[in-house]
Amino acid sequence: MAAIELPSSLIPADGRFGCGPSKIRDEQLAFLSSLQPTVLGTSHRQAPVKDLVGSLRSGLADLFRAPEGYEILLANGGATSFWDSAVHSLISRRSQHLTFGEFGAKFGIAAAAAPFLEEPVIRQAEPGSRSEILPQAGIDLYAYPHNETSTGVMAEVRRAAGPDVDPGALTVVDATSAAGGIEFDAAETDVYYFSPQKNFASDGGLWFALVSPAAIERIERQTNGDRYIPESLNLAGALSNSRLNQTLNTPALATLALMEEQVRWINENGGLSWASARTAESSGVLYDWAEQSEVATPFVTDPAHRSQVVATIDFDDSIDASAISKALRANGIVDTEPYRKLGRNQLRIATFTSIDPDDVRTLTGAIDYILERL
Repeated sequence: MAAIELPSSLIPADGRFGCGPSKIRDEQLAFLSSLQPTVLGTSHRQAPVKDLVGSLRSGLADLFRAPEGYEILLANGGATSFWDSAVHSLISRRSQHLTFGEFGAKFGIAAAAAPFLEEPVIRQAEPGSRSEILPQAGIDLYAYPHNETSTGVMAEVRRAAGPDVDPGALTVVDATSAAGGIEFDAAETDVYYFSPQKNFASDGGLWFALVSPAAIERIERQTNGDRYIPESLNLAGALSNSRLNQTLNTPALATLALMEEQVRWINENGGLSWASARTAESSGVLYDWAEQSEVATPFVTDPAHRSQVVATIDFDDSIDASAISKALRANGIVDTEPYRKLGRNQLRIATFTSIDPDDVRTLTGAIDYILERL
């Protein structure tokens, strides 16, 4: 097939639509450059770096409208490290996990592998749908994703509640692809944790979490018990280090800098409400386009379950979605391929906060142009 060349009017100003790592704005790179040589290449135990960490923690607390007593933690590693830390430092005996995609399932797998915990309850849903919390006695931690990056399914952030919920049970939410892009009530969760390479348009190497007083109490109680907890997975260490605006080991300074500028940008534009409206506009453009198309349809059939930040669009069997993504990539529009393990004939398109809704509109025009020529 001959190469398809898009007219300039159908090429977005920025062609990055990947689900992580995500688009980084020029202003973030300028801020990173401004930290040379005062911050970059200097000790993370001294004021310049600790001030950067402190400013970022404060900005996140403002962004999330943190309730009284909630704190922002950070530590080395990504979400996988946090799952292992939570297994050691947050789950007392038994947890319940909602899985409706690749990433929600991984926390449950980590809990099931821990020899010191009881077998977790796994409530699995078919890809494209979601499972719900089932309150039950004997569960001390309920875990689920706010947004499932692999399938484009979004859940409401709600605390496990009801007469069958044990007193003191924690609600722990994986917010890696949701944080900074979807509105939520922080009082409805005890731990809201995430990696920064999605809506926060940063690099990897760190995890962050908004934690409640109840979660802090659980962390401290677990540490004072008889369970062995490796130092790098001990959330009590993350708590004490975060209060000092530092991490156990040297943090990724570029990650901190890119994220600091992104948090400032979101807060100055109206905070989480602004960011959530922006991602809802962008994803709405895609879903409306797909519903009007003769060959495309939203993968997530229930509109209430569709993600604001990761749109998954299925195509009719007569259309090779991989040919669309290849043609887009040849024109500088990248990372629209589906999640590899899902194995569907679809495009997966990020609509994170940094992505301009007008670029999403241009993208739909580009897809239509390619479809006409396939």
